[in-house]
Amino acid sequence: MDLDEITMWTRAERLAIADLLDDLDDHEWTADSLCSGWTVHDVSAHLTLSNRVTLGATIAGILRARGDWNRMTERMARDRASRYSPAELIAQLREGAAWTRRAPGAGPLDPLIDTMIHGQDIARPLGRRHPMPLEQAVVAMEHVLRSPFYGSKKRLHGLRLVATDAEWSSGTGAAEIEGPLSDLLLVATGRAAGLAGLTGAGVESLTRAL
Repeated sequence: MDLDEITMWTRAERLAIADLLDDLDDHEWTADSLCSGWTVHDVSAHLTLSNRVTLGATIAGILRARGDWNRMTERMARDRASRYSPAELIAQLREGAAWTRRAPGAGPLDPLIDTMIHGQDIARPLGRRHPMPLEQAVVAMEHVLRSPFYGSKKRLHGLRLVATDAEWSSGTGAAEIEGPLSDLLLVATGRAAGLAGLTGAGVESLTRAL
């Protein structure tokens, strides 16, 4: 894909998240997100790290977390959340919206997908709508299904995915799952919250996998 287009999409998503956060009440910042154990404040802090974290900080974090990537990510997000207020994090999101710097190991599409998914992590538990652009969602799904980082191959093994809001499908399994791309993307990245919008013979096995 064209890197300029990816940068444009990522910028738009970051600014959309900043607008969403700008509208939150104080109590919503302390609410649980879809990320287990993370508050909305924690997720917002994590999003500001995607184009700020250095290789040195990542290596140090991995060592402190004894090689556990998820534990490192959680610690870094909570530490940043403790140091910056909601208003400061919103400003940081807007400031870095068009930055092309990426976290160590991330590809060009990963910051876009990170922002799209975490937008749902924030909005859905709060009962807020945060629409996911369809073209970007298709590209995100294709990348998530290819990349070993997200764990979707094991999670979706034997299933055929069919979008109900776009002309997109993937997989050759006998068990089919249908639903909006936003819900398919959530379950592909391990979020059980996406199950509510899905139908089909494969939902039961996917529920067990999640």
